[in-house]
Order: sequence, then C-alpha cells, then structure tokens
Amino acid sequence: MPDAAVQKRIDPGTKRLDRSGERNLNPFDTHGIEAAMQIREGGEVQVDEIVAVTMGPDTAARALHKAVALGADRSVHLSDDALAGSDVCATGYALAKVLESESPDLVLLGQQSDDGECYTIGAVVADHLKMPSLTQVIQMDVSDGKLRCQRQAEYGYDTVDIELPAVISVGDAINEPRYPSLKAIMGAKKKPLDTKATGDVGIEADKVGEAGSQTAVLAINPPAEKAAGEVIEDEDTAETVEKIIAKLEERKLI
Repeated sequence: MPDAAVQKRIDPGTKRLDRSGERNLNPFDTHGIEAAMQIREGGEVQVDEIVAVTMGPDTAARALHKAVALGADRSVHLSDDALAGSDVCATGYALAKVLESESPDLVLLGQQSDDGECYTIGAVVADHLKMPSLTQVIQMDVSDGKLRCQRQAEYGYDTVDIELPAVISVGDAINEPRYPSLKAIMGAKKKPLDTKATGDVGIEADKVGEAGSQTAVLAINPPAEKAAGEVIEDEDTAETVEKIIAKLEERKLI
C-alpha cells in the first residue's frame, strides 16, 4: 500500500522501489473499503465481516490500522523477506494465496497502485482464485449471490451481471470515502491484525520474489530535465500577442 505522501525513490542497486517510508493506505484502496461498508450498510445481503489484506514490509501495518479505522473488522498482513522483488505476477499469486485461506465472497480492490500505477493486480488475483473479475467498476447493486455492476469503458459504460464469489477493482468515481472518527482511529490498534509469512498460507518460494517474477528491471534512468520556460511580461497586449504567436510559429505549433 504505497504512501502518496512519500517521495518515490528507486534503489539503484536492486532497481526496486524503496518502500521503507511507506506507512499510509493507498488512497485508491479507500474506495474499495468504502464500497464494502456501503454493501454492509445497504442491508441487501448479510456481511459477516470485512477483512483488509495487504502485502508489504513491517511498516505496512500502519496502513492496515487505517483500513480498520475506516470500517474493516480485522486485517491480515503478509510480510516475509522472501517476497522482496516480487513483480505484479508474483504479488498477485501471493495475495491470492492469502485470500484463498479466507474464502471471501467478494474481493474489492482499488483501481490502481499509487506507485507503479498498475491496473492489473485484480485480474491476476482473480485468475489464481479462478473467480470472475471486473475492473473500473463505478456502481454495484448487490443481490443474493450476484452483482450488477456498471463499469467505465473507453466508449462509455458497460452494465454487467457477475456471479459471486468475484474480484472487483473499483474506480475512484464509485464513492467518496468517509473520514474515520476519532473513536475509530483510537480503537483501530485493538482490532485483530494477523501477520502471516509465506509458509503460513502455502506460498511456494520459487513463485515469489525475484526468482518467481516473470519480469525484471534491466535499467533505470531519471527523466530528462525540462528547460526553463520563458516568461513574457504583458506590458503591451498587442505586442505580447505578437511575441506569443512568433514563439508558436517558431516551434511550428501553428
């Protein structure tokens, strides 16, 4: 769960994202938690419990405290040195093994991660769980054993019926996440947090980490520095317009 407030840094030695400063919940995932809360509060189906799950270093536990403050009943933290260097495929497999042990009726994820902005983790998890999957869902109507979802598409919107259990990646337009109350924040650390290693959920060692990843970063390069812009003072409007037009013509933009 990457922290949007922490400047992203790539370790030049390992070519991995440095996650040592991450402590907050990925803002996109808050929409998934809110969606779960609204299903529970809607009363159309019985929700026995809402469980927050993450994979990350020790500091990721703080993100889970935020998740339970927002309404989750308990949390599960998959943390193991063997997971370091996992790509999307390996991460999806590892998360699926944790979720498999929970036997969920519905898995809700945010639309993307906040670091690599990867939109595919939901589909990878669904593939391992052998569950149907939808992405960019902006509306869900729940009935017994089924969801009717509206999802954003390039050409407009799709309305899709999907049977449970399922994996749904919600878009950030689906809801406005609530703010946790002070009482919920104070009580978050008292809610159950179960920390699991790879062996606890049957994760095969050769399917995670660098060894289990199907992609590898070969090189990293910083983006090229942009040249400083030119400021044109508007002392004479007609002259200013002429200067701007001349600059645009010089760059063959008009």
